[in-house]
Amino acid sequence: MSIRFYKSYTPGTRNRALSAFSEITKSKPEKSLVIKNQRNKGRNNRGVITTRHRGGGHKRLYRLIDFKRNKYGIEGIVAAIEYDPNRNARIALIHYLDGEKRYILEPKNLNVGDRIISGSGSPLNIGNTLPLDEIPLGMSVHNIELIPNRGGRIVRSGGTSAKILAKEGNYITLRLPSKEIRLVRKECFATIGEVSNNDAFLVQSGKAGRTRWLGKRPTVRGSVMNPCDHPHGGGEGRAPIGRTRPLTPWGKPALGRKTRKRKKLSDAYILRRRS
Repeated sequence: MSIRFYKSYTPGTRNRALSAFSEITKSKPEKSLVIKNQRNKGRNNRGVITTRHRGGGHKRLYRLIDFKRNKYGIEGIVAAIEYDPNRNARIALIHYLDGEKRYILEPKNLNVGDRIISGSGSPLNIGNTLPLDEIPLGMSVHNIELIPNRGGRIVRSGGTSAKILAKEGNYITLRLPSKEIRLVRKECFATIGEVSNNDAFLVQSGKAGRTRWLGKRPTVRGSVMNPCDHPHGGGEGRAPIGRTRPLTPWGKPALGRKTRKRKKLSDAYILRRRS
């Protein structure tokens, strides 16, 4: 996992810093583990834009990732480390001893030829998946289930990991990458180790075109719009906002307003909010 910095040969390479892809061992995906993925480009079923600044971008095939890790007691061998355009973590192709192939999120320091296994009683090695109750305190984990047997839901981005802080009763206390501390049922499974590609946050596109390849469209400031398009618009020259606080295009408070749903059921499991 390293970053390649470019010299200023062209305007597009002046501030470019991309992944070196030195850990990739296979360039084409496993055909049986990819499906077509028609992206909605920010539109709903009526064609109305519900999420702005999405559209275009390169076509992608979706890689079917095994977030459940439910091949209990069957050993798998890491056959290849691959690039996945749908996420900032790398993925590992696993060949199980019963002949099945699956993709998993590649943990840091997992190499081609290593063996992994999931299930209760598995060794405490990187890449193995166990119930949280069987993992010692202080160990880093990722791909954590929130509901037993539903598959990993949190801590799946590149370079992230959660730490086990305490065990009490039927719940395990975890510190998440956002510094939030929350409770998770002890029967939930998690994978040992940190997600690969911890340099993902250092990537710099260098030019607007590369951002468009990713399917991200330009963001226009409200202050340069007309008053009919945005609450910040209008005025002569560079006018101030003209309101008591910044607002969204739809007139709702922005910049600091908490948007989390009140009385959400999961509030009971959050001991400390994210910072």
